[in-house]
Amino acid sequence: MSAIRKDDFGGRLPTQIESATADQLRQIIASQAKDGEDTKLTVMRGEGGAETITLSPALTESLMNLLRLVSGRQGFQMIPLSAELTTQQAADLLNVSRPYLIKLLEAGDIPYATVGRHRRIKAEDLFAYKEVRDARRAAALSEMAERDADLILKGY
Repeated sequence: MSAIRKDDFGGRLPTQIESATADQLRQIIASQAKDGEDTKLTVMRGEGGAETITLSPALTESLMNLLRLVSGRQGFQMIPLSAELTTQQAADLLNVSRPYLIKLLEAGDIPYATVGRHRRIKAEDLFAYKEVRDARRAAALSEMAERDADLILKGY
C-alpha cells in the first residue's frame, strides 16, 4: 500500500505540522540550490541505503513554490495543462464572473469546445489568455505610472 494519503490539499488548508514540515524541506532544498544549476539531494531509503536525486532548475523552482504555499498555510490547486475546465472553474481561476467568462468565450478571446450543451476550456488555453491579459494590465499600469511621474515633474 502506498504511503501517500489520498486526501491531498484539494479543498483544505495545510495543517500546522504540514506547514512546519514543508518549511523544513524548503530550507533544506534552498541550502543546496544554486541559480540555474541542477540541485542534488541525498536521501536515505527506508532500508538504510542513500540515494542521490537530481532536480532540474525548473523542478527545483516548482517544488520551492509549492513548499512556500504549504509552509505559509495557503491553499493551492494543481491543474494539468491538459485538463478541461468547466466555465465555473475557468471563471474562478481568472477571478471573473461566469457570465463575463461566457462573453470572453463567445467573443473568441479564449478557445473552447462544446461537450453536449456544456462548454469546456483547456487549462492551457485559459493560462495563455491569463498571461496575455496580465501582461497587458502590467503594461497599462506601467504607462499610467510614467504619465503620473511626468505630471509630477511638470508640477501638476
